[in-house]
Amino acid sequence: MYYYPYVMQVTPPAPHSMPRTFDYQARQQAVQGQATWTQGGPVTKCGMSWSAYQYMTAAVGESSPYSCGQNLKIRYPVTGREMIVTVVDQVAGYPPNRLNLHKRVFEALGADPAAGVIPIEITPSPELEEERWGRYLLEMTQNAYPNYNVINYQALETSQVNENQTRTSYEFTLQSPQETRKIQASVTYNPETDRVVSFDIQEM
Repeated sequence: MYYYPYVMQVTPPAPHSMPRTFDYQARQQAVQGQATWTQGGPVTKCGMSWSAYQYMTAAVGESSPYSCGQNLKIRYPVTGREMIVTVVDQVAGYPPNRLNLHKRVFEALGADPAAGVIPIEITPSPELEEERWGRYLLEMTQNAYPNYNVINYQALETSQVNENQTRTSYEFTLQSPQETRKIQASVTYNPETDRVVSFDIQEM
């Protein structure tokens, strides 16, 4: 178990108005699309690094409905594998349903880079964008397990610890070439100041 007490000031995404628990299967319907791959580069139009989030990153077209920093669930129907990626760049001339995945994502999906272009299904992951602490816990989990890829997640609950502290928990499914693990990550924070009191990551 990883336990980090008294982490200093952290600014999470803005509050949301969604329910506190979510059904992973109840997300928006997947969009049929295509994916190519890239090794990335030092400069992106989003001002974000391709190496962020353990290279689980992608670029979208300039006319895409997906925006910089947004999480997307990518499924490769040939292998059935799914990955969560973050949009870090934009590509001129790409249609709205085409993504340029980092090569590590392309290979993790089970695709051969020699194929060049593969069919994919794209599903926006709105709850991690709008859930106040979801993205924070995703980043902490990725940092704690650098050799694993997050392939699924589910918001569990948000509860009041005491008058000045709130606790939010998520479950993450991690995958490496050898195994799959379930992780529960929780953060306790002051809802008035957004100051983190502690967070912990436990294997289930």
